[in-house]
Amino acid sequence: EDDFGDYGWEERTHGKLTKPADQLDLTEAELKEEVTRILTAENPHAPQNIVRYSFKEGAFKLTSVVDQLAVHFVLDGCLIHQDSDEARRLAANGGEDEDAGEDDRPDSVASKTNEQEPKCTNQFNFIERASQTLNNALRDRSCQTVPPPRCNYSATATQWEIYDAYTEELQKQEMKKDKQRAFQIKKDGDQNKKKILNETPNDDITPMAMPVTLLERMVNQNTCNDIAQDFKYFEDAADEYREQEGTLLPLWKFQYDKAKWMCVTALCWNEKYPDLFGVALGSYDFSKQGRGMLLFYTLKNSTFPEYIFPTGSGALSLDIHKRNSYLVAAGFYDGCVCVYNLKKKGPEPEYKSNAKTGKHTDPVWQVRWQNDDMDNKHNFYSVSSDGRVVSWTLIKNELVFSDTIRLTVADPDVGGTCFDFHKQTDSLFVVGTEEGKIHKCSKNYSSQFLETYAAHNMAVDAVKWNPYHPKVFISCSSDWTIKIWDHTVNTPMFTFELNAPVADVAWAPHSSTSFAAVTTEGLVHVFDLSINKYQAICQQPVVAKNKTKLTHIEFNPVHPIIIVGDDRGSVISLKLSPNLRKKPKGKKGQELPEGPEVETAKMEKLLNLLRDSEQSSVK
Repeated sequence: EDDFGDYGWEERTHGKLTKPADQLDLTEAELKEEVTRILTAENPHAPQNIVRYSFKEGAFKLTSVVDQLAVHFVLDGCLIHQDSDEARRLAANGGEDEDAGEDDRPDSVASKTNEQEPKCTNQFNFIERASQTLNNALRDRSCQTVPPPRCNYSATATQWEIYDAYTEELQKQEMKKDKQRAFQIKKDGDQNKKKILNETPNDDITPMAMPVTLLERMVNQNTCNDIAQDFKYFEDAADEYREQEGTLLPLWKFQYDKAKWMCVTALCWNEKYPDLFGVALGSYDFSKQGRGMLLFYTLKNSTFPEYIFPTGSGALSLDIHKRNSYLVAAGFYDGCVCVYNLKKKGPEPEYKSNAKTGKHTDPVWQVRWQNDDMDNKHNFYSVSSDGRVVSWTLIKNELVFSDTIRLTVADPDVGGTCFDFHKQTDSLFVVGTEEGKIHKCSKNYSSQFLETYAAHNMAVDAVKWNPYHPKVFISCSSDWTIKIWDHTVNTPMFTFELNAPVADVAWAPHSSTSFAAVTTEGLVHVFDLSINKYQAICQQPVVAKNKTKLTHIEFNPVHPIIIVGDDRGSVISLKLSPNLRKKPKGKKGQELPEGPEVETAKMEKLLNLLRDSEQSSVK
């Protein structure tokens, strides 16, 4: 008996055996014994974890089909079927041998006659088998629904009722025509035109826009309630145990589906509405230029932009007017500059430059709004790789340009990459170039530079004035360095090397000694010179290394958060921990007074320490 299972095929043997010459004698009880063998469909010794390599999927996969064939019984013997040709041939040969050996015996004939035995069926080779498969039972599935409500209605229609119904319908049509005539406005003369007001229902959803927007924001804030609570209340308690280090808490991530394959080329906060910021999308790869986009997000709704402006060329720069926050200036890869009005509907800009109105011939890397001119006209500036710094004035329905300065005066092959205007002196500004130099310029002198700084070994990616100290500005470059300058000195006051190309840098609005930078390796570096003058107090990865590159960073003017853009169209918001916005304390733990004068004095104190150390080293 085999122990391979409790079900399977059943085999029984009956009858007698034919006894060949070399087979041992079997007793009659052994012949009548029933032998039962149970065979199963599965082999318990078959392996269940065979793994084979799939060339289609390029990986090893577990094989579910296993060979279950198992040999239960094998018997090698000399028994053959008595009716076969081989049995007859062996019987004939055996009879001849017996006759030859018994010729000398007198009783041979009698013994042959008496010793013949009846032949039986070979019980080992003669097997009856039967099988039956199970058919799956048929199933009927049905459902019952509630019948619709019904009612019995009956009425009698007479000719008078039909006549009254037609009369009432004709009266309604006449009244409708009279109303249309009443709303018709007629004007005399050839220039007058007829206007007919349509009485069809108003399908405009403009009155519902504000309620729907508020409802969408409420749903989004309920969905992301944890992030909203962190944004408003969370403070990292671990900062109490850190002396000079802080962390960045990730908040919302802003992503628009149609801008996934674009690069964030500019970021700008709205100073009137500090929850609103603009994003310029384009491409820094000159071989893969296409369309661009301008998006405006709010912290109240991270799932979808508030405003969307598709552009025919990649957008490279963006700036929102400080007082008139609905005016947005943008620069594009094809050299055009545009002004968008958020109050007006439609994707087209309100102002746009062209070849006749002095557009740039190379990409526009940066635009900046300035104070209104003497005629109270809005104006902004732009810098491009063609070496021109251009002033644009909004007059009626056109842009009027004037070249402020040409960087090609000193070198015909030099192009501008970035610029920034002084916070207190409107006429003073600095311009970064492709060759790594920084020029200090003035609106009053269009043919020469006030100063030239040999700043970096590669193109200057960003240059920005300190919001508090009138002499200090900062610059960064792809040569891995950040430098802080006193514009009255030709050499940098501070130099920081970040071991990776620095894409952007920004001053913090709450402190004159704090700034942040992003590198192409996905790191955000936060510095505070009043705490540590040699290294960053926070160095934190924001995106996956070697997959996504960070391109821009901006501080919120009111809230303690920053936004960071990458080369995949995403903008990530992060909250500064208390140590990153900690205010220095005076003697005996007393808090120092606040204000712009205090921040200016704090930076001036650092500059004086550097000047004293330089003088002592020279001596």
